[in-house]
Amino acid sequence: MRKLIAFDEDSFDKLKQLGRDRMATFQELADEAFADLLKKHGIPIDLRDALRKSAKRDGAADKVTARPRTRKAKSR
Repeated sequence: MRKLIAFDEDSFDKLKQLGRDRMATFQELADEAFADLLKKHGIPIDLRDALRKSAKRDGAADKVTARPRTRKAKSR
């Protein structure tokens, strides 16, 4: 989906320079910025993130425990 976003001249110049410095396209910079914004507000970015967040909310991650190891007696 395409949308128009307006930037002031100074901000746009700085974004172009940042893209050149990082060898990234403007689209890659925008994707990173919006992903960071969603993460900041607790909104899952993709399916994996949504499932991880759901498991933490349901407490499923807390239910998983490691079984203690048993030692076998050494025979000599």
